[in-house]
Amino acid sequence: MEMSHHGGAEAESLLRADRSTIMPQNKRWDANEGEKAPFLRNEPVKLTPAWEGSNLPNDTLNLKGIAMDLVPPKDKWNLIYFTLMLHGLGTLTAWNMFITAKDYFVEYKLANAPGYATDFMTYVGWAAQVPNLLFSWFNIFVQTGGNLTTRIVWSLCIEVLIFVVTVILAMLDSSEWPDVFFWLTMVSVFFLNGFNAVFQNSVFGVAARLPPQYTGAVVLGSNICGTLIVFLNWGSDAFTKSARTSAIYYFICGMFVLLICFDTYFALPLNRFYRYHETLQERTLRVNPTLASTNQNASPVKNKIPYGIIFRQAFIQLYNIFIVFFVTLAIFPAVHSDIKPITAGFLGNNFVRLTCFLTFNFMAMIGNITASLYQFPGPRWLSLFTTLRILFIPLFLLCNYHPMGRTRTLPVVVNNDWVYWLMAVLLGWSSGHGSSLGMMYVSGTVAPEHAPTAGMLGGAVLVTGIVAGITFSRFCPAIVSLATWTNM
Repeated sequence: MEMSHHGGAEAESLLRADRSTIMPQNKRWDANEGEKAPFLRNEPVKLTPAWEGSNLPNDTLNLKGIAMDLVPPKDKWNLIYFTLMLHGLGTLTAWNMFITAKDYFVEYKLANAPGYATDFMTYVGWAAQVPNLLFSWFNIFVQTGGNLTTRIVWSLCIEVLIFVVTVILAMLDSSEWPDVFFWLTMVSVFFLNGFNAVFQNSVFGVAARLPPQYTGAVVLGSNICGTLIVFLNWGSDAFTKSARTSAIYYFICGMFVLLICFDTYFALPLNRFYRYHETLQERTLRVNPTLASTNQNASPVKNKIPYGIIFRQAFIQLYNIFIVFFVTLAIFPAVHSDIKPITAGFLGNNFVRLTCFLTFNFMAMIGNITASLYQFPGPRWLSLFTTLRILFIPLFLLCNYHPMGRTRTLPVVVNNDWVYWLMAVLLGWSSGHGSSLGMMYVSGTVAPEHAPTAGMLGGAVLVTGIVAGITFSRFCPAIVSLATWTNM
């Protein structure tokens, strides 16, 4: 007797833990073997995002006739790769949108509150990165785990709601209450980036189920985010003559990016390439329960992690990661965006947009690419490369840097716009190249079983370097405005 579905559709089971051979369709009962062919259960498909729960059968959607063990499906048209790249872009959308919109906040919304406008970039940096800092260190010592779908869906929903509040604030005339607007913005940035940290961590958890290049897709998306946001900001300014209207369209576009991430996440389990690797991981965890500690939905194995040993072994690379981001954030965006052209009219009104935001983000992306192609310098000499970057701090302070509300007394030594722009190119490229190499090397400095912890330490040190750099940038206006410089 031959088995078939009532609807006429037939499919094989994705994977079987007890069998690796190809099982033909429509196989009959074999009385000698006493075993039934692995036909799919005749049950309705539930289109639900919570696929890592038990509400979808292992025999997945649209996988007719695929021998999953021997002929794994391909990522047709690179749909999953581009989806994860989009999610990588979404992980840095909030941060890049707020720092790139400096003119909107400083020159339009806070024009009547110079006290807030002067240090706006520093405050935004703190509000954005402090929750990320707390979450990163907390996640090292406390395994949060949890359902990935719940974390991604809720974090994206709350981020979208905060963007709605930001758009509403852009619509309102806040000239009479700039202090209220400032603190509402800071609270919005704080919670926006706090939930974004959850989203980012979860996206990397999703990518970890796939081949390594898909984690690279998330990184690539985050790398190109800054460049795309600059063009988005530029376009919104070019096509509208009102700062208010431009900001409304600008932040609505950011909201739509997050909504697209939300929508495409629900489509992942409908793709057989993704479903294959998810099922493969589940079977691997069943066969090797000790690996369950790396699974976001499994209870971690209670092994004591030697944090002290890991930190000592990875110290050099952790230093490299820290110093790269410390130097970068000490300059960009607070100091970098307050440097004025030496030659009047150089690049017109787009001087800061081109030499600061676009140059840094584009060259950092190029630096990430060159690091993946050429691992130079090696682990032993990378610390020399990263330490030399400290020279960027005095060099940029010697450019035509004029912080708002301050009178510069330090002489301007770099008095050529092209030389300054070349320094900006080197700053961006070395930031992307050095940070990528540091993150690539850190896991290889410890035993393989401690590599994930070393990677998490690297991420936490990265955010620590960001916060330290932002804090240092707060003192840069005072450095160039010391009265004693006039006596030199």
